[in-house]
Amino acid sequence: MKGDSPLKGKMVLVVDDEPDILDSVEEELEMCILHKAGDYDTALQYLLSYTYDIVILDIMGVNGFELLKESVSRGFPTVMLTAHALTPEALKKSIKLGAVSFLPKDQLGKLLSHLEDALMGNKKQTWQKLFEKMGGYFNKRFGPDWKKRDQFFKEFEEELKREAPSS
Repeated sequence: MKGDSPLKGKMVLVVDDEPDILDSVEEELEMCILHKAGDYDTALQYLLSYTYDIVILDIMGVNGFELLKESVSRGFPTVMLTAHALTPEALKKSIKLGAVSFLPKDQLGKLLSHLEDALMGNKKQTWQKLFEKMGGYFNKRFGPDWKKRDQFFKEFEEELKREAPSS
């Protein structure tokens, strides 16, 4: 059903220093117009030269947080994709710098769904969906009380709850 995706025909930039990740994302997003970059300089040139419907950035190896700042300043919805920087601190920094989502690389099979959420909803709705879908994963990875240990996450979660549409 990939052909029926709201991502069909969308311009996507994916940046990662691991060629196999770039290839996996390309397979997953076959319905998109995809640009791939394996380093910071190439990614920056793409960000400055094209308009993207969504950008996917690795954190480590490509200076992902600096690229995130540039991508957000250009108005591109940006998803962070990481393996080595899978920490509450990296998640917090991604939120603060304006990312719309954060996906562990070992969950790459869920990329399409995450990108569709990011494209269809506003930033807060996208984070809400991410925490709903990935809450168990993050709890297992970071510990069950990871959000309670950090004032930022407590406040962010409260903000998401206040702004959630009532069913």
